[in-house]
Amino acid sequence: RRKDREVTELSDILGIVDGARVLHLGLFDEGYPYIVPLHYGYEYRDGKLIFYMHGAKEGRKLDLIRHNPNVCVELECGVEPISGGDVPCRYGAAYASVIGFGKAEIVTDEQRKIHGLKLLMAHQTGRDFEIDGGMAASVAVIAAEVAAFTAKARPIA
Repeated sequence: RRKDREVTELSDILGIVDGARVLHLGLFDEGYPYIVPLHYGYEYRDGKLIFYMHGAKEGRKLDLIRHNPNVCVELECGVEPISGGDVPCRYGAAYASVIGFGKAEIVTDEQRKIHGLKLLMAHQTGRDFEIDGGMAASVAVIAAEVAAFTAKARPIA
């Protein structure tokens, strides 16, 4: 709807993904959407964003992914209020966001789990960590492959 806020350059979209720290993963539940905020790591490959998240080895989000792997992801960064002075309707916010649709899977391959966890730790901390098979075995790793995504931004004027 707001073409003036559309972000189309891939480098700018990846900049938003780099700048955010929390991904909101939308899943299908019986009758209601279920949204979970998660830390993530990612890679861009073959025109797709592949997000890696981790968590407990059992639970609601894993059950929902097994039942229906279709997901929506949302992340944002740079959120700051923009003052409207004495006029409430003139208030707004600066932001940058990415929304995408794809499929999630629970990763079972040990090397891929390690890869995803390394990406997650690098994105969240800016550091490279050694992850071994024991560490990878202690958590569930979710990979969400997102082929359709859009981005919007409103900078502070």
